[in-house]
Amino acid sequence: MLTTSFDFSNQLQENTPNKGVFQAPLAFFSLSSTMATTMATTAPKNDAFAVIMTGGKQYIVSAGDTLEVELLGDHKEGDTITFDTVLMTDDGAKATVGTPNTGSKVTATYLGETKGPKLSIIRFKAKSNRDRKIGHRQHYAKIKIETI
Repeated sequence: MLTTSFDFSNQLQENTPNKGVFQAPLAFFSLSSTMATTMATTAPKNDAFAVIMTGGKQYIVSAGDTLEVELLGDHKEGDTITFDTVLMTDDGAKATVGTPNTGSKVTATYLGETKGPKLSIIRFKAKSNRDRKIGHRQHYAKIKIETI
């Protein structure tokens, strides 16, 4: 294992062995670069992707992705949906960033409506015998990206 040395002579006492030298593994100090490398390698390489905006949120999508977005209105299963708000596209060789939109379109197929995880909201007021528990499940539209 690689190690590196740092001089902390003013922080260590005089009678310690190897006084003034703190030896630490190099991996300890390269944590952020390791995380960045891991994140970069998990991203698809040379695949086309786009950044679309729907429901007030931005999504990074590529062909074949299935995702849950905010409800899109009245649609039936199998309907084709076109997203006009494309903020960025990248085909692996050239990236296009819109100001604010690129003018390209992303088409998707509506797969149905799903529900998100159950949330429990608890309201409690101490010393007054007031408590209330409410549950909530958000509804989402499930879509599959066909073309960019």
